[in-house]
Amino acid sequence: MPMDVRCLVETDEFSAVVRLTGVLDRAGLDAVRDALLARLWQRPGAAIVDLSGVRIADPAARALLDEVHRVAVDWPAADLLVCDPAGQPEGAAPVHRSLDSAQAALGEAPQAAVLAADLPPVVAAAREARALVTEGCARWGVPELAEPASIAVTEMVNNVVAHARTPMTVRVAPRDSALHLAVRDHSARRPAYAGLAPVTSTGGRGLLLIDTVARRWGSTPLPDGKVVWCVLHAEDEATLRN
Repeated sequence: MPMDVRCLVETDEFSAVVRLTGVLDRAGLDAVRDALLARLWQRPGAAIVDLSGVRIADPAARALLDEVHRVAVDWPAADLLVCDPAGQPEGAAPVHRSLDSAQAALGEAPQAAVLAADLPPVVAAAREARALVTEGCARWGVPELAEPASIAVTEMVNNVVAHARTPMTVRVAPRDSALHLAVRDHSARRPAYAGLAPVTSTGGRGLLLIDTVARRWGSTPLPDGKVVWCVLHAEDEATLRN
């Protein structure tokens, strides 16, 4: 699909490869970033960005791939690899000199485990989201994360119900000893966390709860909404219980 008059982002829903063609310069960065993030959310699992058909005209354009990679590794069941025949120095994103090498690395990685649910913006959605993450924690051998993950996903879903008011997708996946949660909605309004709420406050504690139970969390804008995500680690929970 065309994203800029000088750069095209070509995707295929049946392939892990995303091809950039043409010339990628500073003017095209936002469009390419949006296209890559949208693709990473649409199809769980790792994606390979093939640079063999693109000319990168600005160093900031290459840094874009590292930025997208850093976002992807915090999302459930997402990752970004780069195929670059020029063999540019590696940054955050793993770089392979050929598409065959990148696809081989993809094939050697464990298949991403993921649970997901599409939910309407109603109060009962939080209960369904908690059931989803509890099932995932039991299935993936991290039952100690069921309670903090339920707290986090409840607040994320309730935020959609109260503010975004759009349909949402809840996604949860393991990675090593961590649990990755994300809720995707269709509102551009992003959550704002201002730290501890006054004791007299009657609201605004949802993000504080997420910040308390998760090692890190954030919000990523998409062309038609956003993804709010968080990462919980089993060892953090074990430390709190000791």
